[in-house]
Amino acid sequence: MYFAPLLYHFMKIICIGRNYSEHIKELGNTTPEQPVIFLKPDTALLKNNEPFYLPDFSNDVHHEVELIIKIAKPGKKIQPKFASSYYQEIGIGIDFTARDLQSNLKSKGLPWELAKGFDGSAPISSFIPLTELNNSTINFSLNKNGIQVQQGNTSQMIHAFDEIVSFVSQYFTLKTGDIIFTGTPAGVSKVNIGDKLEAFIEDKLMLTCDVK
Repeated sequence: MYFAPLLYHFMKIICIGRNYSEHIKELGNTTPEQPVIFLKPDTALLKNNEPFYLPDFSNDVHHEVELIIKIAKPGKKIQPKFASSYYQEIGIGIDFTARDLQSNLKSKGLPWELAKGFDGSAPISSFIPLTELNNSTINFSLNKNGIQVQQGNTSQMIHAFDEIVSFVSQYFTLKTGDIIFTGTPAGVSKVNIGDKLEAFIEDKLMLTCDVK
């Protein structure tokens, strides 16, 4: 399958944690009242199906497949009823997480960025127009070595796209090209050298990532 090269200029990478109930349960976390926000630097991006190299500071890196939206125009303090006009395209990405490092940081009450924002921790696909999909019920999934390991649907999200865009914009001015990772469903697990990950929106293969 041919994948068109990504030519977009990206700005901020904003990520939403704990946005699917079953994923919250599998990690033993509590359900937040508001979206949980963290950031990744632009050096976390992997584009055009580049391979992911396991970092030497973790022995427990997990895959977390997520739908991603790309901001289409600048905005701040956006009201929920207007939020849908600020994004027009959707893609899929993997939020690689150094789970052992994250657990250690959480136990000390420290931020997660070292476990979430390291180089190469955010492979992303190309984007497709939302007009091609019913964005209230979008299916997405991840295969590892040919076996489906994660499956989600936007109807299962605790905080939907519009709410996320509105909430984030109360704190950060959104700019054209910003990417928002919108949360992962259950089924996260460790990746190992030699694993092949394939991410789908509906039945369309959008992203491949070889672990090295």
